[in-house]
Amino acid sequence: MRPSLEVADIFRRYGPQYRQSHGATLSQAQRRVMRSIETCRTAALGGHVEQCDTCGHQRIAYNSCRDRHCPKCQSLARAHWLEERRAELLETEYFHVVFTVPQEIAAIAYQNKRIVYNILFRATSETLRTIAADPKHLGGEIGFLAVLHTWGQPLLHHPHLHCVVPGGGIVPDGTRWVACRPGFFLPVRVLSRLFRRFFLEQLAQAHAKGQLHFSGALTTLHETQAFAAYLTPLHHREWVVYAKKPFGSAQRVLEYLGRYTHRVAISNNRLLSIDDEQITFRWKDYRQHDKQKQMTLSSAEFMRRFLLHVLPSGFQRIRHFGFLGNRYRREKLALCRRLLAMPPSVPVLPPRVDYRDRYEQLSGTSLRVCPLCATGQMVAVETLPACPGTQRPRWDSS
Repeated sequence: MRPSLEVADIFRRYGPQYRQSHGATLSQAQRRVMRSIETCRTAALGGHVEQCDTCGHQRIAYNSCRDRHCPKCQSLARAHWLEERRAELLETEYFHVVFTVPQEIAAIAYQNKRIVYNILFRATSETLRTIAADPKHLGGEIGFLAVLHTWGQPLLHHPHLHCVVPGGGIVPDGTRWVACRPGFFLPVRVLSRLFRRFFLEQLAQAHAKGQLHFSGALTTLHETQAFAAYLTPLHHREWVVYAKKPFGSAQRVLEYLGRYTHRVAISNNRLLSIDDEQITFRWKDYRQHDKQKQMTLSSAEFMRRFLLHVLPSGFQRIRHFGFLGNRYRREKLALCRRLLAMPPSVPVLPPRVDYRDRYEQLSGTSLRVCPLCATGQMVAVETLPACPGTQRPRWDSS
């Protein structure tokens, strides 16, 4: 059922005013996301008219914007992505590990998204793989996927990586699978300190190469001494890395991935009201045992916070590492399945089929059956062209 309020309603109502008053601070990517959300499933993007071949009922289906930041455009991408992951699941315990950077780093990250987010992925990967390869801990090559989230529940900037890791790995000579201890993956304190070291080393290297740019309150960080002084306290602080309870089954892993991989900063179902340029939404306070609260922001502040989380164009927010890395995934997964005495994987759905057929295969719900008489088939009878100059973004499920 369509939510009564949508993020699109906010941008359509208040977006033009926001562009006028904040245009100088908006990036091209942020402007593109605003346009996409505002035009999603409207006549601007075109569509088609469908008619039931039995009762004659008609409906208009407008095209979606396909932008990965749009709350309405994730369901089909998520479903197909999950179906592909189903074939990669192994019969072993799975763990959920989260890597978070301090707020001082988050401030640098916002002004240098591509560089710092890439460092976050690299430092996380190197940390997990280094500790796992150590015979004192696991002694094997692990594989995992990492998903970047840049928000907290109040929509403030809070970069962190969610990692889903099978509980074991391949020994160096490839002859056997070595499993983690039941319920325990790797020591969190060891992970935290190595992650801190790797991250700060790579951030310092980026600064030395002149890859970081600063403005506003951080302008002085262009200077080497000021940058070093800014980072000094972070070398001695404990960074937040935590492991959640392991998943109970492969199906639980898929349920988890469905919640996290294609999530946007805020979903439509969290919106409560739009009243006199005030936006009220639900949020969960993790510091008070997940207590449900309400927050009211001005429309301008809500849009500012939402746009904090627009990623650079082409940036991959879901990445695979170790034996799940893209280059050797098929061969390494086949080896894992043999070592775990599992049957061969089942092929996934063909990548290019009609979206209605794919939706039905993945969700079990038909978009072809007439919603009025429930017996006829909805057939496209007319194409509605997009408005001149309006382009739909290319599909991006990352």
